[in-house]
Amino acid sequence: MSLIVVGTMAFDAIETPFGKSDRIIGGAATYIALSASNFVKPIKQISVVGGDFPQEELDHLSSLGVELEGVQIKKDEKSFFWAGRYHMDMNERDTLDTQLNVLANFTPVVPDSYQDAEFVMLGNLVPAIQMSVLNQMKKKPKLVVMDTMNFWMETAMADLEKVLKHLDVLLVNDSEARQLSGQYSLVKAAKTIMGMGPKYLVVKKGEHGALLFHEDKVFVAPALPLEEVFDPTGAGDTFAGGFVGHLAKTKDISFENMKTAIIVGSAMASFCVEKFGTARMKEIDKADIQSRIQQFVDLVNFDISII
Repeated sequence: MSLIVVGTMAFDAIETPFGKSDRIIGGAATYIALSASNFVKPIKQISVVGGDFPQEELDHLSSLGVELEGVQIKKDEKSFFWAGRYHMDMNERDTLDTQLNVLANFTPVVPDSYQDAEFVMLGNLVPAIQMSVLNQMKKKPKLVVMDTMNFWMETAMADLEKVLKHLDVLLVNDSEARQLSGQYSLVKAAKTIMGMGPKYLVVKKGEHGALLFHEDKVFVAPALPLEEVFDPTGAGDTFAGGFVGHLAKTKDISFENMKTAIIVGSAMASFCVEKFGTARMKEIDKADIQSRIQQFVDLVNFDISII
């Protein structure tokens, strides 16, 4: 079961209380593909890069079953670049530099060879670009999942509202859920957001886990307590890749299976934060993933007697 992944492939420069990286590979679509490729192949990538994007990174993605026909390479331009600094509270960060470069005039094209994909993951990107991809699909996908952020709520709300009407699952963090809905209670926020289009809402809460909402159902997933957290960049995208990768692998989009998908996504995200950039995601194998998922199961599995 193939999966379309839409998003940025980019360079990042990151500072955290625990170190500083040079210019390293990043981008939402990169993290999503690295994560999802552990569960489903092929992944049909839609993105844009400049001539400065390393060929070896493209080759590595290809070796993982990521098809790059939908990745535009503009040889005379530079790739998207983002620089940021995290504080001791890793949920907060300052943007130091953003260079749109090739992203400024990106018009996505969905190749004919991608049209059979039944799962679509719209990584965090300009809502108009996300909508353009959906408009190019010749038949409605089985499942459309989208990640977005507060920046688009502030600068492109009208376009964002259009995309929301076509979604099955929306991924946001808790502050974004509150901003999008105008509600402080996450339960009320979920009802408001699902009224805007998405059938399911996933609220990511970083080190405090994640929530899944559907109709009147709620599922709460824990986060794994980690001894070392070096770099949270890409953790949300890695979560998304594990989440949608599991759903595409199992071809089961029920609420019960989405519970499992959230645990899988959380497990993948817990790897991502252990090193700078994509380094940790390139090291793990199936045994590592199975062991980490088991840790999540053990974390919440207990016997109780009700007196």
